[in-house]
Amino acid sequence: MSGRKKEQIVLQMPRRELLPRAVLKLLEGLHDAGHQACLAGGCVRDMLMGKQPQDWDVASSASPEQVEELFEHHYSVGKAFGVVVVLLEGQAYEVASFRGDGAYLDGRRPEKVYYGSMQEDVKRRDFSVNALLYEPLSEQLHDLVGGLADLEKRLLRAVGEPERRFQEDRLRLLRALRFAANLEFDIEAETWRALCAAAPGIQLISKERIAGELEKMLCGGHSRRAFELLESSGLLEQILPELAALRQVAQPPQFHPEGDVWQHTLLLLQELDLLLPNCSAEAEAPRFSQGRLKRCSELEKRILNWAALLHDVAKPLCFEHTDRIRFHGHESLGAKMCREILTRLRLPRNLIKRASDLVRRHMSLSQFDQMRAANQIRRLQEEDFPLLLELHRLDCLASHGKMELHGRILQAWQKEQNRPAPVKALLNGQDLRNIGYEPGPQYKVILETLKTEQLEGRLQNKQEALHWLKQNFPLTEGFLDTKTH
Repeated sequence: MSGRKKEQIVLQMPRRELLPRAVLKLLEGLHDAGHQACLAGGCVRDMLMGKQPQDWDVASSASPEQVEELFEHHYSVGKAFGVVVVLLEGQAYEVASFRGDGAYLDGRRPEKVYYGSMQEDVKRRDFSVNALLYEPLSEQLHDLVGGLADLEKRLLRAVGEPERRFQEDRLRLLRALRFAANLEFDIEAETWRALCAAAPGIQLISKERIAGELEKMLCGGHSRRAFELLESSGLLEQILPELAALRQVAQPPQFHPEGDVWQHTLLLLQELDLLLPNCSAEAEAPRFSQGRLKRCSELEKRILNWAALLHDVAKPLCFEHTDRIRFHGHESLGAKMCREILTRLRLPRNLIKRASDLVRRHMSLSQFDQMRAANQIRRLQEEDFPLLLELHRLDCLASHGKMELHGRILQAWQKEQNRPAPVKALLNGQDLRNIGYEPGPQYKVILETLKTEQLEGRLQNKQEALHWLKQNFPLTEGFLDTKTH
């Protein structure tokens, strides 16, 4: 599928001196034992594009047993498929034997493999730009399927017959969209037609693997493009039908001039892309979370990304058109749907809980100015408040664009960050018990009211808190602890 015309890539030949020492040591060990050894796949593609590879994969004429004999530290992750992991200098490197594949019966892996030549190995690979091999010791680049020409043209093309490649491994359907989005490539026409026709076959793939590909799309800096491709290919309907339902769901134009709920979600993903690494553009205005998110954990990024994607997932089910279009209750129903979707994708429980909580609260900051001061401070002190504030910012930018409220909340949050630590409660449950209050539901009322007085500055120390307590919650018969009185 062709998009806008893109500039050709000026290829940069890989340079041996830029390789990690352990990678060269691994290749030299195989070469000295009489085996052919090449770098393969994404690392070669990335080096040719002038990018730093994230992984270093090796393809070799050595069998798995020969690899194990050569290197002391190793373990098998797919020995039946010719793959051994070698540990060198604290890093793990996959060494895959040149091979051909037998029949694919489950839409994911071949029934058996046989060891073959470099030519056979290349022809079983997924896309031409991932089928390039490079021998650093001889500085020889092997291009057997036209990968260099496709790389220069920024074109993703299946190796051989596209229908066969996608039938062999249905996960390639999602990998194709991820590569096209994150590398900013077009998808070759025959490859695109075969991909769309094979879309229903994605149901053969485990939910964990689907989730892994979706997260790479969300975190790749080009999530809007990835989800546009998912939608136009038919894959979105197959794996996230709840999101496909957002199309053509109208919104009130005074709040959402951008259009329907799907367009709003795509615009929000576009804003999200500006926060993530490897994006092609930098935000023009100072962004609260650009610095914040660089310091937060990978889990927090995943939580925000999923909440951003699913924040309006319930709007089709909550659509009402009376005096104007409304979506009453879409936050709470959306949180429930978010939990169901992420559970279906087998994601971690903590991520599911926190992402669905962000969805549930994503509209709550619209009432921040009307909250009493103590409730504002409570909200600002919550663990995931920075993620909630960021989701609020993204939501505003992808709709009406009015950022005044966000600016005020941001200032309040920054002020709260200057406090050395959250304010410690002046009294606790044990204090109430010691005074003579009997444990029960009233404890919560007393302590919450006391905390409000403290947060709003009317109580400064424990002595003032005790005096306030006697004035506002005097001990009565119902309060006396019979165990101590």
